[in-house]
Amino acid sequence: MVMCVHVGTLPLLLAAVVVAVDWNGAAQDECKDYGVQFERVFSVPGDAAMINCTLASPDVFNLSAESYEVEWYRAETGRRLRDVSRRVLVRGETLWLLNVSMRHDGHYQCVLRTSAGRCYKQSTRLVVERPPRGECGRPRKSTQFLTVGVTGTLSCPIRDVLNELRIYGVPASVTWHRGCDVIEDGFEGHVYRDQVWLKIRDVDLRNNDSYTCTLHFNLGGVAASISETIEAWVQEDYCFLPQVVQPSDDIVKAARGSRLTRTCRVFVPCIGTVPDDPNVDVLWLDDIDFIPTNNSERVFASEQRVWRVSEPRKGVWLETVLTISSLEEDDFLVNYTCRVYSARGFPQAHFAVLPQEPGVEVALGCAFGGVVALVVVALVVYFHFKIDIVLCFRSSFPIFYANEENDGKHFDAYVTSYYPPGCQPDVSQGLLTFALHVLPQVLEKACGYKLFIAGRDSLPGQAMVDSVHDNMMASRRLLLLYGASSFTCTHHQLDDKQTNNNNVGEYACLEPQRQHECAVAMHQALMEGTLKVVLVELEEVSPAQLALFPESLRHLRRKQGAVCWWKNRKRHRQNQEQDSWTAGTGKSSPPRTSSQIQASPPCLSPSSRFWKQIRYHMPVRGKGAARPEKTALLKM
Repeated sequence: MVMCVHVGTLPLLLAAVVVAVDWNGAAQDECKDYGVQFERVFSVPGDAAMINCTLASPDVFNLSAESYEVEWYRAETGRRLRDVSRRVLVRGETLWLLNVSMRHDGHYQCVLRTSAGRCYKQSTRLVVERPPRGECGRPRKSTQFLTVGVTGTLSCPIRDVLNELRIYGVPASVTWHRGCDVIEDGFEGHVYRDQVWLKIRDVDLRNNDSYTCTLHFNLGGVAASISETIEAWVQEDYCFLPQVVQPSDDIVKAARGSRLTRTCRVFVPCIGTVPDDPNVDVLWLDDIDFIPTNNSERVFASEQRVWRVSEPRKGVWLETVLTISSLEEDDFLVNYTCRVYSARGFPQAHFAVLPQEPGVEVALGCAFGGVVALVVVALVVYFHFKIDIVLCFRSSFPIFYANEENDGKHFDAYVTSYYPPGCQPDVSQGLLTFALHVLPQVLEKACGYKLFIAGRDSLPGQAMVDSVHDNMMASRRLLLLYGASSFTCTHHQLDDKQTNNNNVGEYACLEPQRQHECAVAMHQALMEGTLKVVLVELEEVSPAQLALFPESLRHLRRKQGAVCWWKNRKRHRQNQEQDSWTAGTGKSSPPRTSSQIQASPPCLSPSSRFWKQIRYHMPVRGKGAARPEKTALLKM
């Protein structure tokens, strides 16, 4: 297609172009010029360069009242830079040169125009340098320090570029080089952290090298990278941030007119050679000013004392003492601060003084003593009356305990006893009397419990093994009756087969049914933990007699104790002249055997100590349907 232009119109078109060029130049001339930005941007051929326009600032104009537009120009040519190629991108106030070459060296001008007609401009110098031949890294290097023997960290100076990319939502990654070698994450104690940090464990002199970090990203469909090089200097002699050991931000109480001294003690940890002078000053301050070191003042600080140590840690101690010769009203509620001045930082600590009121310690001591006494009395009352408290709570609040009628059990307790049929017939007779007459009279008739007693409740003709196992599994508790005589049969009272066993106590269950009852009960109580056993001790047992007990019974007795019938009998016979165990003889009795166990009326009262202990271990008659985890804490 051929465009024809009239000869007469050509001068008009040329004039229009000249006017447009002149207007653009005039517009830029009318802008307020901030000159060349002090900070320069450095790059190398092949890298990307990011140049920011700093004119969009509240120091230049009111950002909230005026909108603005930003244009970029090459200052040397006056040519406006647009997204005309994939190598130059303009993103708001940022100019990106994605593949820098030597010809990009020069000034780049940012022109900002506001909606109110204001115009501002500023130039930024881009310096493009070639790396020295045969050398890795950039010619411009920053210096960072590492300390030998500790973990050090290098920071890649590309944080502003990374933040800009995050605004665009552009993903980026960082790789590190040591000299010309790539550093793998985790290799030889080098760890990448938060993209801009390289952590180096156990720094040594080999780390005295150059490190280059390279940021890789893709912008506008173009893969680009920006690198920075760090010269790491490893220090062998180094002192860390001072640590204020005293004071400890506390409060001191003192009486008016008294003398007060407080020490500020500071430790400066060091490695390598510990210096004589760590170049650290320790000073005391009040709320207003520094405290003088003139000891003629009422409030003064001592001269700083310094000494070196090598154990347990290398370092320097510094100490200065604050003295208040006579405390006055103005000294109270003042923060006295010990501040450390060092090249590593300015740690500090303080203390305050409160007036000491007379009698306060006495009042506090009395209050504390009263609380302790109250707690002790409460604990003594609880442990002494624990059973009464628990029984009272059960009877008053049965709703808090689960109803166990539907737990598949038919009996509240299975009653059995330890006795050897082959020795002392009165032993077994006394145990049977207690099991068949005393227990039912109180627990069944007075308390309403349902008991299974072998010999009384066994069905005729039922197999002994099945009866014991089924009825014991159908019971919630096992009442195990025994006396001292149950395990102290002499060898001549047993037959020859029994005397061949060294442990006489093991023959306590010689009768087949009793023996099977003992085995099932101990297995369920000690091995399976499915049956709670309540030991009922009818006679006082001496240590010598206890040594003849079976090991399983001794273990159970040590673990949970026993309910002692003989203690209950002692309480009720203290004022009786005639012994109720040998009624009708008219004589006092020697130490009792199980055959002498009889129950006087006071011992059959459910409110006596013995029966309260039995009821404490028996199942709870609850009315609630609470979950097991809620009722477990109530079943004390």
